[in-house]
Amino acid sequence: MKLTTRWLDGMAFESELGGHKIVVDAHREVGGSDRGPSPKPLLLVALAGCTGMDVISILRKMRQNVESFEVRTLAEEAREHPKKYTAVRVTYVLNGPNLDSDKVSKAVSLSEERYCGVFATLRPGVEMTRTIILNGDELD
Repeated sequence: MKLTTRWLDGMAFESELGGHKIVVDAHREVGGSDRGPSPKPLLLVALAGCTGMDVISILRKMRQNVESFEVRTLAEEAREHPKKYTAVRVTYVLNGPNLDSDKVSKAVSLSEERYCGVFATLRPGVEMTRTIILNGDELD
């Protein structure tokens, strides 16, 4: 993967990925103009999107009828610089008739342990935990 990120002005930078432009910027109180998200939260967007795509793809192959699906992330940050993420909790919230809890758990495990490259990138240095909520009930 090769990527060029170009400084626009102030604290804003623009990257182009497959024809899609992404602008990252800083908040006004640190010299930015808030024209886009700051870089570090985009790691959480990448994580949620990566594992979410895996899970929905696996469940479709398992012929599970998912009506709604959210991936929520909650990150803890170090107090000192570099203020890296030290722990991330991923919560998978799925709804749908006749969803099989074993298949949902299996899909999540496959994503986290085998398929999601973002998960694999973060895992060595970040404590990763998960919760699965299926039709309003938390799975064990």
